Amino acid sequence: MEKNLEEIFQDKIDKEIKIEPKDWMPEKYRQTLIRQISQHAHSEIVGMLPEGNWITRAPNLRRKAILLAKVQDEAGHGLYLYSAAETLGISRDEMYAQLHSGKAKYSSIFNYPTLTWADIGAIGWLVDGAAIMNQVPLCRSSFGPYARAMVRVCKEESFHQRQGFEILLTLSKGTAAQRAMAQDAINRWWWPSVMMFGPKDDESPNTILSMKWKIKRFTNDELRQKFVDICAEQVKILGLSLPDKDLKWNAATNHYDFGAINWDEFWQVVQGNGPCNKQRLDTRRKAWEEGAWVREAANAHAEKRAKRKAVKAA
Repeated sequence: MEKNLEEIFQDKIDKEIKIEPKDWMPEKYRQTLIRQISQHAHSEIVGMLPEGNWITRAPNLRRKAILLAKVQDEAGHGLYLYSAAETLGISRDEMYAQLHSGKAKYSSIFNYPTLTWADIGAIGWLVDGAAIMNQVPLCRSSFGPYARAMVRVCKEESFHQRQGFEILLTLSKGTAAQRAMAQDAINRWWWPSVMMFGPKDDESPNTILSMKWKIKRFTNDELRQKFVDICAEQVKILGLSLPDKDLKWNAATNHYDFGAINWDEFWQVVQGNGPCNKQRLDTRRKAWEEGAWVREAANAHAEKRAKRKAVKAA
């Protein structure tokens, strides 16, 4: 019987029929989705931190309003994704606990500091650009709630990417100091952005099953190559450069060749030893602890309203 259920499940996947929360699914599929969606949600929430500290320091009111809207979008993305993960039978509190304990991961990119205003531009162009590259295929993910959540997320991420590129474009047309600041930000964010797609395919233990189940549509290395190809052309518009002496067009492959990735750095950050890992988790834990009274008040209010409705119904 179990084998038959798995065959029915895979047949639905192969026919591009969405899997919904009440459908039968292999436990490994459920756990894979919980890991990926919760990690994605954590990344959106933790990703608010590097940019949030620049809201009050943005150069003018227009920039403040745009950045505030962007950070607010990221909070919303986290909520969509936590809600999608909850349909798989895990509670939001449990996901938060996994994040705060360090058991659950989030994108390694958010463990780097934002040192100048140009970093906000680099994050928008490179980090959100990499996110779009990874997330647009997720709109066709086999799990219905995840795929539907990603449609709105990707629309908003495209705004974030354009906002970042526009910041860098403005700086690139400014003074020598502004151009230097933009170039410095690109230099620092380029390689962490390239690493965002995860480990090499032959070192990614979840890729094979995720591809079979159509949770993912492309491998890490395929997405990474697309990202490099696009950025190598876009940087020309800025009149700046990517910090890779080995970057060059390969006419035989119709792709850009690029230099070696520092995988030691990647794994160090993933394992909690990046520049801002401790700071990011400490900030999230503090927010959780200091927000306890808000959650308690909201629960008490909900219980009170429920009792009133029950009395009226009686």
